[in-house]
Amino acid sequence: MKKQRVEIDGRTLSVSNLEKVLFPEVAFTKAQVIDYYVRVAPVLLPHLAGRPVTFTRWPDGVEGQTFFEKNSARHAPEWVRRVTIPSPGSSTGRETLDMVVLESVADLAWSANLAALEIHVPQWQVDDDGVPQLPDLLVLDLDPGPDTGLAECCAVAERLGARLEADGLDPVVKTSGSKGMQVYAPIEAADRDHPSRYAKALAQELSNETPDDVVWRMEKVLRPGKVLIDWSQNNPAKTTVAPYSLRARPHATVSTPIGWDEVDAVREGADPATLRFRADDVLARVEEYGDLFDVAGARRAALPEV
Repeated sequence: MKKQRVEIDGRTLSVSNLEKVLFPEVAFTKAQVIDYYVRVAPVLLPHLAGRPVTFTRWPDGVEGQTFFEKNSARHAPEWVRRVTIPSPGSSTGRETLDMVVLESVADLAWSANLAALEIHVPQWQVDDDGVPQLPDLLVLDLDPGPDTGLAECCAVAERLGARLEADGLDPVVKTSGSKGMQVYAPIEAADRDHPSRYAKALAQELSNETPDDVVWRMEKVLRPGKVLIDWSQNNPAKTTVAPYSLRARPHATVSTPIGWDEVDAVREGADPATLRFRADDVLARVEEYGDLFDVAGARRAALPEV
């Protein structure tokens, strides 16, 4: 293992195996992963603020073994923020988890050096004392079933965007970096389960309107030719891939914020491949457009009760 010490953002960090190829199809190395996260930090960090992260780590690259890691604080340098939170329902054998919150460029470089290719976060934050707060984001995850793709997701995303706006919310949209996309809105929730109730009702409504195009239930047998609106991602125990996170896919794609005009263009017949972005594409987009997913400081509207 080849190690070296580097200084990033005023912190001294030990990095290793920088030449290791983590995405073989595009010869994307660990050094390039670290470089991407350092360069995208100005727009990524606001979306991680106060949110305990779950990593997906690929120490031998995307063709090797992977594992999710929530209880990540034991690896962290002393300068990375740690929070202890109640263990979600998906974890067993522990009452609490010692997680990290990424707050600086150096934090991102440290996690990238672990080959934590993907960063997943909940739809809630912790306060200054590390206490989980009520959800402040709504997410509707659009997952295309067999014989559907991004074009069909764009049609559903536009319908969702219109419904959210009608309810007084300010929706934004991003690609998943994989097959689908996600529609978000900054919110004020009445309780922890409020976003799930609202999202489920909305998914059911769209499914009832167009049952041949949209499904709200998870069973795979129901999904061919339809887009699943996965409302369950609003469960406080779940996380969703962060905007600007790399995805562990062969071509090193990124979960990328997009404009509603781009959604409309694909719905109208533009090539869905125009909505697949790699690291260099994303950095160029940020340089040109800034953050198209500006929810960190956005107005948070009261979520309607259902």
